[in-house]
Amino acid sequence: MLLALLVYLTIFIFGLAVGSFLNCIIYRLKVDKSFLEGRSYCPKCEHILGWKDLIPIFSFLILKGKCRYCHERISWQYPLVEIATGLLFLLIFNFQFSIFNFQSLLVTSYWLLVACFLIIIFVYDFKHYLIPDKIIYPAITIAFLYNIFYSYFILHTSDFIFHTLFAALGAAAFFLLIVLFSKGKWMGIGDVKLAFFMGLFLGFPNILIALFLAFLVGAIIGLGLIALGKKTLKSEVPFGPFLVIGTFIALFWGDKLIK
Repeated sequence: MLLALLVYLTIFIFGLAVGSFLNCIIYRLKVDKSFLEGRSYCPKCEHILGWKDLIPIFSFLILKGKCRYCHERISWQYPLVEIATGLLFLLIFNFQFSIFNFQSLLVTSYWLLVACFLIIIFVYDFKHYLIPDKIIYPAITIAFLYNIFYSYFILHTSDFIFHTLFAALGAAAFFLLIVLFSKGKWMGIGDVKLAFFMGLFLGFPNILIALFLAFLVGAIIGLGLIALGKKTLKSEVPFGPFLVIGTFIALFWGDKLIK
């Protein structure tokens, strides 16, 4: 029991650290800077941050949500992304890593990596109404290569790769039709790319669950925002976050929902 608790605590702390790194990527994508170069700095005063400023969650709490140097407020995005990443890592580890072998290690590592891509897409699209090509193209490439490897070297059949390609092309085609029909007013090309990635990741029929839930959650939240006077029928709302939510729900509970 104690060993299991230590393992889960380690996974959660690792997720917090990764979440801090994802925050760095999200910020530097916007300012068009490489996340591999230079040390972390305050986005307001650009002062280089020390290790005491970079402890996930705790630094935010100790500093009371303000920069140590310029005393400007730190966005709640930072601790929320860290906590969300830690919890998702725990959920993925608990869901997938039951037996220690190569296949379990491969699938768990892949799910964790995809979770990172999806978190970045969620936050970036939520803030900037854009799904960055610098994230979605590597995500698609990794998912495609993984499916080929898993299909031929783990399952020893081509059925898996064809099923995921069918799901990816079908989802992308559906969104492309929406884009063309609405002339880009309802959806963007970024949503088409994300739908393709979702299909590669989830396969069929889980992609149907993800899309259905994305539209359902999007409709509920959209109507709620209109009722509260925050949005109107003509307001632009990013759809990427809803697609990400649908993807995670379908990933963990898609089979049960289908049954």
